[in-house]
Amino acid sequence: MPVFAWTGTTASGETRSGEMKATSPQEVRDRLQRQDISPGKVRKKRDPSAFKFGGGVPLKTLVVFTRQFATMIDAGLPLVQCLELLGGAEPHAGFKKILTQVRADIESGSTLADAMAKHPGAFDNLYVNLIAAGEAAGILDTIMNRLATQIEKTAQLRRKIRSAFSYPTIVMVIAVLVVFVLLYKVIPTFESMFAEMGGGELPAPTQVVIDISEFTQDNFFILVGGMIAFVMLTTWTMNYKPTRAVIDRFILKVPLFGPLVRKTAVARFTRTLGTMVSSGVPIVDALEIVANTAGNMTVQKAILYTRERISEGQNMVDPLMETGVFPPMVVQMIGVGESTGALDVMLTKIADFYEEEVDVAVDNLTSMLEPLMMVFLGIIVGGMLIAMYLPIFTMAGNIKG
Repeated sequence: MPVFAWTGTTASGETRSGEMKATSPQEVRDRLQRQDISPGKVRKKRDPSAFKFGGGVPLKTLVVFTRQFATMIDAGLPLVQCLELLGGAEPHAGFKKILTQVRADIESGSTLADAMAKHPGAFDNLYVNLIAAGEAAGILDTIMNRLATQIEKTAQLRRKIRSAFSYPTIVMVIAVLVVFVLLYKVIPTFESMFAEMGGGELPAPTQVVIDISEFTQDNFFILVGGMIAFVMLTTWTMNYKPTRAVIDRFILKVPLFGPLVRKTAVARFTRTLGTMVSSGVPIVDALEIVANTAGNMTVQKAILYTRERISEGQNMVDPLMETGVFPPMVVQMIGVGESTGALDVMLTKIADFYEEEVDVAVDNLTSMLEPLMMVFLGIIVGGMLIAMYLPIFTMAGNIKG
């Protein structure tokens, strides 16, 4: 069973902290309230042995395992035998050892969910909670099939987003490398040629490019170190919560990219929540898990705010609308599903629609970025080359004159 670290405040105002085994953060909060402790932060502690066998299991590997596991369970095979067969045939060495450990834990009396929870690098909170719901309801094979579909959809969304952002990134990297080679290798050749020709004062664009080239050569290691420092600072900034929150909020407002990120977040939110609701996970627990998979802190805060309001007795529609993060149409459709008792079905329909919207948005974004990136690259590289040929054109004109 997972271990959670918690902080809280007693009725007298005294701050308390500790650790507690529970199935979810909400269970920890409920227990603390029964002890007259107002819960504060509750976070899941990572098992020190969680990555002992090497986490980071590829999604494709996890999908294949989940599908095969569902088929074996549906055929009536015991859990231990399923894990033994799948572990023996697993080509991924790290995942093979994880399955061996999961099987050993089950043989020792652990539930499948608890055994998987020890390996968050392979099985996240969503996976573990759905497995627990499937075990409790006796529909583990159905849950496994839903999980496989969920993972496949998640992988598809990731590929779409990567394809949208990879093209401009690649073009920018190529542009930087080409400019660096020109400044460090090509421009000095032209500079030596102009000096030997004794052509007098160079045109302003040519002189600017030569000055930049000389600066690059004189400060090569400083520039390289600066680039490395910039990458490290960017990585740190993206992992630092306060700045990450500002960046995530800004991204949603950026033209072209903002709508794509928002549609992706809606598709991920509705798909994951629909899967959990249809599997019998309580809506409050489901929203907390979904929030952690949002991929954007602004969206995450909106989901957690909705969860708080629901725990106070409100419906989903009002708090979702208050956040302003989700499109009104999505909120209204969720309201219809909630009022008709078919929330999981409605969430799945919304997810299908927005996944198609992401496809269209990625295609449109790529078609717009391709010519823009080519123009950008042409201006940078072409501008430098034209600047270097200006003295030659001037000298040719003087000879004709």
